[in-house]
Formats: sequence, C-alpha cells, structure tokens
Amino acid sequence: MKLIGSATSPYVRRIRLLLADAGQGYEFSDLNIYGEDREELRRQNPTLKIPVLHDGDEVIFDSRVIYRYLQDKLDLPGINWKQENLLTMIDGANDSMVALLLTQRSGIDISEDKLFYNLQRERIEQTLAELEKLVADDAFEVWNYPAMCLYSMFDWGVFRGLLDTAGYPHLSAWLAEQQDRPGIHSSDPRTAA
Repeated sequence: MKLIGSATSPYVRRIRLLLADAGQGYEFSDLNIYGEDREELRRQNPTLKIPVLHDGDEVIFDSRVIYRYLQDKLDLPGINWKQENLLTMIDGANDSMVALLLTQRSGIDISEDKLFYNLQRERIEQTLAELEKLVADDAFEVWNYPAMCLYSMFDWGVFRGLLDTAGYPHLSAWLAEQQDRPGIHSSDPRTAA
C-alpha cells in the first residue's frame, strides 16, 4: 500500500492517522505539490488533489473515499449519518482555511472586507464554535475517523497560524489529550515544514 500526498496536508494526515491506528503499514510518498513535484501530482490524480492511495491495482482519490476503501479492506468500524455530518462540518472549515492560506500565499491580503474572505471566515468561526460545543459534550471522546479528521484540521489551522487556540479552550484541551495516539508525532506537519 502506498499513500501519496504532502506531509503538511491535513487531508493526508487524517489517512496517516487512520493507517497508524489500524496498525497498517504503508509507504508514504511526500510530494511538494506546489513545486517540483507538480508533474508527479498530475500523473497521480487528474483532479490535482491529495491524498491518493495505491493498493495493488486500485488507485483511490480523496480522503473520504480512501477512508471508505480502508474501512472495507481493513474491516474498520463504519460511521453513522451524524458522524458523516460532523465530517462535512470539519471538511467545510478545513476547505475554507485552505482557501485563505492559498490566497494569502498568493500575496493577497485576506484581512480585507471582501465577500469571499468574509464567507470563509464566517464558515470557519461558525463551524469551530459548534465543534467547540460538541467537544465539550464529549462528542469526540472516541478516537475514530471523525476524531482524526477534527484533530488534523484543528492542529493544521494552528500550525498555519489561521486559528487562535484561546478562542477554543475545549478544542485546545482535547487536542492536547490526543498527543500519545498512534501516528500523531510521526505525521506532525511541523517536522516536515
């Protein structure tokens, strides 16, 4: 099994955490998707997105689809519709943070009062406020795929300087409690940046 992606991607990290938790070995190909490895990304996935999973003749795109594939292959517990909604919330906030980071890296001031930036910030704030309540209510006390996705998203937002942890005390405490989980340290984007 080979996972292709970037060591700093929160979407790749969630799959790395899932594989580590399942005790599944894999080869990791860390690409610089905005630099010298762009052509390799083109060869791997026509949508130019990561992660990509190779398993024998199977090539699977997108972290949620990869999760479904691994759930079947490794006989992992499924997730219910409530958890699917949690993943949609997490992905929405994560997508907005990625959009802001890429805009910022393009030399554009994301603090401007512009509709696109305002909508991204609103989605992040609204979603994180809800996730803060859910964490306080122990909705993420079980370490499963939704929890791994939350961990990857929130830690990435902190890593990229897009989130102030002071506004999210329950999420911050929950994040700290997960530090000894399998794969947390080996997938830390700070070690790759």
